Amino acid sequence: MIGASSSTAGQLSSPAQMGHLRAQAQELEGVFLNTLMKEMFSSLHTDSASMGGGFGEDTWRGMQAEQMADAVAKAGGIGLADAIMGDLLKLQEASRTTIPTNKGTEP
Repeated sequence: MIGASSSTAGQLSSPAQMGHLRAQAQELEGVFLNTLMKEMFSSLHTDSASMGGGFGEDTWRGMQAEQMADAVAKAGGIGLADAIMGDLLKLQEASRTTIPTNKGTEP
């Protein structure tokens, strides 16, 4: 994990929570990759002679981009999930830190 030491990660989360955070990070990386791949495929010039064109091709091309992005993310991705994981751990740590208030006490 980039951005989080193993001791920090161990103090913050159980293995189940770490697995859940990892899955969320991979899912977000998949969404990002999906957006990139859809843009990549949209730049391809197709016409009725080469790929058929039309609504059907656009639909299948979107599904193909989604599947390819998910496969890349699950196979290790581009390192984005690791960076996101560090940020998620920091957010989790910050949410556990409480700020003392003077409520109910007189100065």
